[in-house]
Amino acid sequence: MRRKLVIGNWKMNGNRAANSALLSGVVAGLNADGAARADCAVCVPAPYLAQCQAELQGTAVAWGGQDLSVHASGAYTGEVAASMLVDFASRYVLCGHSERRAYHNESSELVAQKALAALAAGLTPVICVGETLEQREAGTTESVICGQLQAALDVIPAAELTKVVLAYEPVWAIGTGKTATPQIAQDAHRFLRARLEQKNPEAAAGVQILYGGSMKPENAKELMAQPDIDGGLIGGAALKAADFLGIIHAV
Repeated sequence: MRRKLVIGNWKMNGNRAANSALLSGVVAGLNADGAARADCAVCVPAPYLAQCQAELQGTAVAWGGQDLSVHASGAYTGEVAASMLVDFASRYVLCGHSERRAYHNESSELVAQKALAALAAGLTPVICVGETLEQREAGTTESVICGQLQAALDVIPAAELTKVVLAYEPVWAIGTGKTATPQIAQDAHRFLRARLEQKNPEAAAGVQILYGGSMKPENAKELMAQPDIDGGLIGGAALKAADFLGIIHAV
C-alpha cells in the first residue's frame, strides 16, 4: 500500500519568526501524535532553506524547494540549481506548479527538463499538472493533464518514474475555496495513474499522486479515502500549524 504524503507549499509567504513558530508547532504536533500517520514535508522559498534545515533536521518533517533551474550552474541570475537545494539537504522540489506555468510561461517540456535535473541530483520532483476552469468547462480536462504529464513521460526513463511524485492541482480550486469533489479528484488521479501504467506498471502502482486544490482538515479525510489519492499538496492550510496537522491527522 502506498504511504500517504502531505506537502505544504508556502508559496511566497513567511519570515524567520513566523516560520520558526510554524515549524515548531508542526513538529510538536507530530511528536505528540506518536507514530507519524503520513510522510510530510514543506516546500519553502529558497531564502528559508537554511532555516528549515536547522530547525527540521532529525524530525519527521522533510523540506524542499518550490522551483529549480534546468542548468547546473552559470550565468543564470535569479535561478536556483538542483545542487543548491541538495546543499541544504532538501528532499523534494516542485516542478511546474500552476503558478509557474501561468506567471512564468513554463511549458510542459521545460517542466519535464526540470524534473530530469531534479532526478539527476537525487531530489524527488513533484510534477504538477492541472486544468483551468475554462478547460474543465470545455470538457478537455483529460487531454490537458495528459499532455502535461506526457511531456515528462517522454523524457524520464521508465525506471526513474518510481522516484517521482505527481500532484493533480485543478487550477480552478487553488486558493479559491472551491474543492473538486472526491469523485472528480479521484477520476483525475485514476486517469493519471493509468497513463503512468502504460510506461511502467510497477511505477504506476507505487507513485504517490497528491491532490492540490483547497484541501483543508474538513475535507481531507474524504479526499484521501479515495483509492488513487495518496495525499495532498497544501497551500493556504500549510501556513497554520493546526490546519496542516489536521490534514495529516485526517489520514
